[in-house]
Amino acid sequence: MPIIPPPTPAPSPPPQQYSFASSDPAIASHVAAFSSLPASARRQHLYAIIQECTPIELLFLSTTIAPMLKRDFLRALPPEVSLYILSFIDDPRTLAQAALVSKYWNELLKDEYLWKTMCIRHGFSRDAHAVEAYRREHMRDPPPVPVFQEGSPNSSSEADPRRSPLFTPRGLQPRPPNTSFPYRKFFIYEYLRTSNWLNKGRLLRVHRAPLHPPAPDPTMPGQLGPDHGPLTNPAIPTSIAIDGQWVVVGLANSRIHIFSARTGVLSRTLVGHESGVWAVALISEGGDPLGPGDPSRFAPEGDPLVATPAQDGSLPPALRSAVGLEKPGSPQRMRLRKWSIPDPFVEGGKAERPRHGKPSAPGGASDGWGQPNALVVSGGCDKELRVWDVKSGFCIYTLRGHTSTIRCLKVLHGRPLAVSGSRDRTVRVWDVQRGRLLRVLEGHTQSVRCLDVCGNRIVSGSYDCTCRVWDVDSGACLHVLRGHFHQIYTVAFDGVRIASGGLDTTVRVWDASTGACLALLQGHTALVCQLQLTPTMLATGGSDGRVITFSLKGNSFAVVQRLAAHDSSVSGLQLDERFLVTSGNDGRVRLYEFEFERAARAGSGGGASGSAGGGAGGTRGVGEAQCTFVRDMCEPSESVWKVAYTRETCAILSKKSGKMVVEIWSFKP
Repeated sequence: MPIIPPPTPAPSPPPQQYSFASSDPAIASHVAAFSSLPASARRQHLYAIIQECTPIELLFLSTTIAPMLKRDFLRALPPEVSLYILSFIDDPRTLAQAALVSKYWNELLKDEYLWKTMCIRHGFSRDAHAVEAYRREHMRDPPPVPVFQEGSPNSSSEADPRRSPLFTPRGLQPRPPNTSFPYRKFFIYEYLRTSNWLNKGRLLRVHRAPLHPPAPDPTMPGQLGPDHGPLTNPAIPTSIAIDGQWVVVGLANSRIHIFSARTGVLSRTLVGHESGVWAVALISEGGDPLGPGDPSRFAPEGDPLVATPAQDGSLPPALRSAVGLEKPGSPQRMRLRKWSIPDPFVEGGKAERPRHGKPSAPGGASDGWGQPNALVVSGGCDKELRVWDVKSGFCIYTLRGHTSTIRCLKVLHGRPLAVSGSRDRTVRVWDVQRGRLLRVLEGHTQSVRCLDVCGNRIVSGSYDCTCRVWDVDSGACLHVLRGHFHQIYTVAFDGVRIASGGLDTTVRVWDASTGACLALLQGHTALVCQLQLTPTMLATGGSDGRVITFSLKGNSFAVVQRLAAHDSSVSGLQLDERFLVTSGNDGRVRLYEFEFERAARAGSGGGASGSAGGGAGGTRGVGEAQCTFVRDMCEPSESVWKVAYTRETCAILSKKSGKMVVEIWSFKP
């Protein structure tokens, strides 16, 4: 039986349209008489007419008069004054709503200088890495910046995209500085990314693996006993490195897992180490190519007494290309060359580069030297340093020389130099592009537990209670830092200051140029196992569960805040200009946000304690960055081994239900 659809209702009649064009001579004479009346008589006349109107006629008058009284005050003002008024709005949602008022307002709110001010006001200009990452991902090619001569055919506002049509009617054609950078789009991107961090983000993948391999059956042929084979150790994460593309996890069972930072997928498992991996470093692809014009970027020749021959001669072409062994100026190399563009938030466009070089990234990744593929450098209990190609998963080099476990590892930014510290009491420098040992730095009398690098300087911390500062190019020991009376477990180095912490529960800050001790910082009651330096702050984490931040402004080293972050040892700590992320053996990962404006208003007086265990205490200075607890970043677990993050990705390594769990979160808009 056919189904007959219901009839479509007739459309509603349009609102009644009034036509007031009339040739009635009586109305024309009345209007003429009204126009000739004085102002007081006109008001009396209108009042008398209103008194005679019916409610329907009064409604008609109201709907007719209301639009006539509306006035666009921004259109009535000069554009400069309108933009000045809008610059006092600091809520981006208000600006977004204002852009919907009219086409004129929408065009007015596209002014890039207005959004540049918003970026600075919301702190998005402080993170130079965020600006560079946005430029690298969203501005693939340099934007054309044409220069027009006055009076030329292309000198109109339509030909020059940097000139807003808002100013054309008034003859004003300003040229805001550096409008080639999309401040509005950058602000929207960073605002959404920050909102994702504050809310929850998106869980890309969860990977679960048993901590212990299944026990082999000795009755089955070809199976080894429980005390043999490379997989007898548990799959406990020992190290992590992360950049915008990859997450690298080293395990105690000799495996290295590589996950995609964009999708969370397990891309590679690197197999080759014979025992546990204790240190990994990730070298990002690309970077500034090595060239003859900058000889300092090449690997040094090395100590002729200990340097080993290069292994690159036997590499197949694919692996030679992976490590960047191409002739300078080849097409493959030229594609990797960065184009120069001024810093959009620095007056004059030139940002001041660090005099002492770029500090190591807290996520464990380093800038490449122009090689097309990402590389992984790893070391562990088998005493070997291995260099891997992430794209193919092949082991490029196996570097031998250490006589005991490799405990720590760093790679210099923009140079093919890896530095490793070992329980054999030595620090070794390797050329990972050509596969050779360059130098052996000797001086420590016990195991080398930690390393950090900046520029051409190395800082090593040892169980002999000392730190040493080395020159990577000459191999000279520049300073021996003595003061700790127990084993040193962690160091941080930013080129100017060195921070060290250890089993004596104290943190010492040293002058990197002179080796003098600048401060002895106390506050922890157990081992200090986590350190990170920023230009204005030092953050420390200990086995007592505390996280303490100290101010570095004016070398005051005053306590900014004491956070009772965890109920057990702090297993991970990382911070940037906006966030502080901590993890602990209590199974929690906590996110804190710095509130610069709130701290500035609080001044030097007392402040309220943070929520959720984040208490504030100690001396406070004007403008110091206080942080408040935001949220737990994942569900509670039995223990959290490691946490590391970039601007858009966070990797959490934890233990749940007896399994090793890897969670990869994305905060990309």
